[in-house]
Amino acid sequence: MFEALLSLCLAADPSACRDTLLPGIVATSHAACVDALASRPPDAPPAGTVAQGAPFCAPAQPGLSLVQVAPGVFVHMGQIAEPDAANGGDVANLGVVIGDRSVAVIDAGSARWVAEDLRRAIRARTDLPVSHLILTHMHPDHVLGAAFFADAGATVVGHAGLDRALADRQQNYSESLSRLLGADRFLGSGTAPVDVAVTDRAELDLGGRVLQLRAWPRAHTRTDLTVFDAQTGVFFAGDLVFERHIPALDGSLRGWQAVLAQMADLPVTALVPGHGGPVLDWPDGAAPMLRYLDVLVADTRTALDQGERLGDAVGQIAASEAPHWALFDAFNARNATVAFTELEWE
Repeated sequence: MFEALLSLCLAADPSACRDTLLPGIVATSHAACVDALASRPPDAPPAGTVAQGAPFCAPAQPGLSLVQVAPGVFVHMGQIAEPDAANGGDVANLGVVIGDRSVAVIDAGSARWVAEDLRRAIRARTDLPVSHLILTHMHPDHVLGAAFFADAGATVVGHAGLDRALADRQQNYSESLSRLLGADRFLGSGTAPVDVAVTDRAELDLGGRVLQLRAWPRAHTRTDLTVFDAQTGVFFAGDLVFERHIPALDGSLRGWQAVLAQMADLPVTALVPGHGGPVLDWPDGAAPMLRYLDVLVADTRTALDQGERLGDAVGQIAASEAPHWALFDAFNARNATVAFTELEWE
């Protein structure tokens, strides 16, 4: 198999370049790929990039690893790590659901290259088009590959508050990830406007398979959206559920606990967390996370009752949980700060 590529460079730094995937062109021979490319020249390159030479054909690359967790339902498990040059930002779980008519992708990763490699992995399993990209929340490790799927024609689906949240943060997210991954690895990455905004509940029909979407009140973030495959009972929780990776609080601690309590009775056969897994039993698989949130509340209230200042309390809140979580030092102090700020007004 052969695929079409285009060498792109960063307009502001012509030394930062990489070969990017042109979606929709794949053929069994080099000649057929060249013919297809001639009939379908690429659109303008992503903003901030310039093409280096003409598009070309090369042997198809394999793409990301996918684990089938139910018939037609796949998960790519990101590394449990902070984004860096070594992992290229491949640190979040991504989902793929294949219907009779089309495919839905759930989250797009930290960078365009992640989305490209996810598309390659899908292509190896089906010729159906990717009709929808569903974004579970606003964090950069889940959304900055979105521009690739939007450019390829997918309808972008997200929480009704997602566009506003990303407008406030996108520049900081992009600058941070470009620095962490390297300008060449991050090249072409970016978010995409939401085409279908979910305020409460919605359904997507992929042909013989209906996905049920639900927007939640402020919890992990203020833009949390879940996906339930009614056919198999697989539930994509996004970052409402973490496993092994310490939970990251960017919304409301009490709200997160309330949402998890509502989710406990859902008819879920397998749950895909935003990090960890790749699947968990539900609700038992969330027990460590629920314990962490309970400790976060209890320790924060103790600090407040004792009249401690935020700076003194942060180092002690939930310290007993350190042995149980990866990336504890990277996230717990921030979680404690958010918890302290919220609970001091209760």
